[in-house]
Order: sequence, then C-alpha cells, then structure tokens
Amino acid sequence: MTAHGQFADDLAMLAVGTLQGDERVALENHVEGCAACRRELERLRGDTALLALSASGPKPPQRSRERLLKAIAQEPRAQKIPARPSSWKFTPWLAAAVFLVLAGFFFRQSDRLAQRVAQLQNESEQRQVQLERAREVVSTLTSTDAMRVTLVAAQAPPQPQGKAIYVRDRASLIFLASNLPGLPPQKAYELWLIPTNGAPIPAGVFKPDARGSATVIQPPLPAGVEAKAFAITVEPEQGSATPTMPIVMSGAGE
Repeated sequence: MTAHGQFADDLAMLAVGTLQGDERVALENHVEGCAACRRELERLRGDTALLALSASGPKPPQRSRERLLKAIAQEPRAQKIPARPSSWKFTPWLAAAVFLVLAGFFFRQSDRLAQRVAQLQNESEQRQVQLERAREVVSTLTSTDAMRVTLVAAQAPPQPQGKAIYVRDRASLIFLASNLPGLPPQKAYELWLIPTNGAPIPAGVFKPDARGSATVIQPPLPAGVEAKAFAITVEPEQGSATPTMPIVMSGAGE
C-alpha cells in the first residue's frame, strides 16, 4: 500500500514543519486513519532528520537524500485539497529547509576558518617581534658608533674577560663574557653601567655556564645615558640597586 497521491506534497511539507493552518489539521486527521500515509510521513521525517544531521555529523545514506528530494517528483499528481491555494508548491519550502541546514554548516566552517586565520596572524606577529629583536642585536654588534669595552679581572691576570657593546642613542647593550670563575650558592654577577654623571645603573644579572661563558643582551636601560665605563660585582641572585664592593671586573671605552 502506498500513500495517497493527492497528499504527497502535503506529507512532505508536514515532514519539514512547513504545513500550517486548516491543511495541517486536515492532513493530520487523515494520517490518523490512513496507515499508508502515516508510514510515508514517518519515512519522510526520517529522511529530513538525516539530511539535517549531515551538516555536522556523518554523511546520510544517499538513498535518504534522494527519497526526500524526489518525494514529490516521483508521486503521481492528483487533485489538491480544495482549501489549499493552487499557487503553493512543495519545492520552495523544501529548498528553504535545505538552505537553512547548509547555511548553518557553512557558518560553522567560516567560524573555524576565522579562528585559524587569527591564530596564524598571532604567530606571524610573534615571529616579527623575534625578527626585530634579532635585527637589533645584529645592528648593535655591527654599529660603527658603538662603544666597545673590554672588562678584565681586577688585580689579576687577564684570563676572565668581558666585552660590552653599547649604543647610547638606542640604549642598546650587548655584553659577552668568558672564563669567569664560578660563584657561591645564591650569588650572581651583576653588570653596571657607570655614567659620566650620577650613580651606577644596573645593567643585568647573570651567571656563567660550566665553561665560564655568559651573556647579557638588551637589558632595560634609560635612553641617552653616556657611559664612562662598565663594571661587574658579585650580588645576590635577584640583583642589587647599588654595587656591592669589591668590583671584580671593570673597563672603560676603547
């Protein structure tokens, strides 16, 4: 037994929730007493649910999609219920339902794409910051107007060495050390910028590695300070605001 042909359009519209008014009441009353139309309605509702789930879940069986889209085309056309305006068609309503499902799918895809674009943009900005820092380091090391200072151990043979490269106008400082002796526990070396006027300025706390090598790169310094010399003292690990005597290494401009 198959559904009555005159109800084919209305059953499909009822399945997608677009049949309203007296026609809906009339069809629901008919379906209650007609097993064939009731089975057809359940089949169409199942196909509609599978089509809706295809936007975010597994792809529905192709036969479900075809049954839903061709439900009207394959049914013989007969006289419509008189109360229904002849200008109403099933196709626009079904197209609208499918459009809403597809629109939701593409909206979610667009949102994921926007998140990925934002992530890539953030990564690009981070790389740009790193690149600018590397350029600043190279610029300081190769600057022709940089002040280059070699620091040696005070009152000792010049085995431990430190070299400070300082560009006053950019407040840019690179410090390289070698052959530094080890430190007691909870102690660190601190580099000091000795200005031509005023108190020594902290220029970075550091500890040498197992070979006695250490670096201080771009410590925070006030801009435009003219340096008379650089010095190193032994301080607590967190550093000090003023040098703790004695000065273990020092040097003036070359």
